Amino acid sequence: MRFSTNGIYDAGTTAILQQQEALIKTQQQISTGRRILTPADDPIAATQALNLSQASSLNSQYSVNRGHALASLGLAETTLKNVTSNLQDIRQIAVNAGNPALTDTDRRSLATELRGRFEALLGQANITDGTGNYLFSGFQESTRPFSHQGLNVQYDGDQGQRLSQVGSTRQVAVSDSGTDIFERIKNGNEIFTTAANTGNTGSGIISAGSVPSPANLTGHHYEVSFTVNAGATTYDVVDITTGATLSTGNAFSNTNTISFDGLEFSITGDPANGDIFTVSPSTNQSIFQTVGDLITALETPSSGQPGGARLTNDLNSALQNMDNGLEKILSTRASVGSRLQELEALETLGGDLEIQYEQRLSELRDVDYAKAISDFNRQQVYLQAAQKTFSTVSGLSLFDFI
Repeated sequence: MRFSTNGIYDAGTTAILQQQEALIKTQQQISTGRRILTPADDPIAATQALNLSQASSLNSQYSVNRGHALASLGLAETTLKNVTSNLQDIRQIAVNAGNPALTDTDRRSLATELRGRFEALLGQANITDGTGNYLFSGFQESTRPFSHQGLNVQYDGDQGQRLSQVGSTRQVAVSDSGTDIFERIKNGNEIFTTAANTGNTGSGIISAGSVPSPANLTGHHYEVSFTVNAGATTYDVVDITTGATLSTGNAFSNTNTISFDGLEFSITGDPANGDIFTVSPSTNQSIFQTVGDLITALETPSSGQPGGARLTNDLNSALQNMDNGLEKILSTRASVGSRLQELEALETLGGDLEIQYEQRLSELRDVDYAKAISDFNRQQVYLQAAQKTFSTVSGLSLFDFI
């Protein structure tokens, strides 16, 4: 076989360029720390690395979402904790207001303190996060949830609950509607509520009552009216919803329990002739109304009778409704706490996943430095050999032997 001079040069140049290309590629792998410089280097590994990178990016975004959710729920939990403390202080004021040694002036002073607590409660319900969004306004982040005129409070938000995607298959509520927390609170014993008529002139005090026979409950409104005749006190029970008289002429005693249609309660003291007490199904009553009613009760003169009985009935009702409100706040705090725990668990899991992603990506993409350096040295020897042999071969000529 004969080779032309051009063929010798072409073959030599090609060999040298191939060795240079291999050497440069190895040098780039060493300098970048990456085994795969282009998808063509290892198509299968490159595809797997791409999928893992996308999964890692999503996991990082979920981590950011979890961080925002933790901050929002943490602020909500702190706020509800402060609300709880405020309501406990209000409850203590209500208990102190029942001291018979207090005068109307003393109770008005307590009412003044309660007005300050009322404003603080409104401020807590209208709290914002670090970006100026209201926590308890539902989807209406920019809308102040509660507005008021005097002691009348109105909710201006909606019933929405904002969700955050904190995992590939998990969304967590990062807000709660203000109406769910502060307004949807059952009054009375949460089944029915009792009350004394504002026109009563006796000293009758009605209890919150209980439900010994839930199956017999009707959900109707009732009225218990008293008659005092010749020193004997009796009462009639009327179902206001149907207009039916359930019983009449019942003898009254402070030690007796009044019961009908699955419910029971007691009335102590001395009801006067014509005094009326009502029993109604429990309805939602906001914590603001409860505090407002308490303030109104303390600002109303209550010395002597029937003012003393009215005050006692109002305080008993306020304490019962305050306890219901505290229970609602504590229930919400428990819900927020469970979400915080879930987010912390998801964050730990996300951190573990990130480590696994990085480890697998390293296995797919990262260079083996020991092997790469060895290849680099070998390729350097190949290149030098190719260069040296090319100079020798290209220097051969027939004219050297003539």
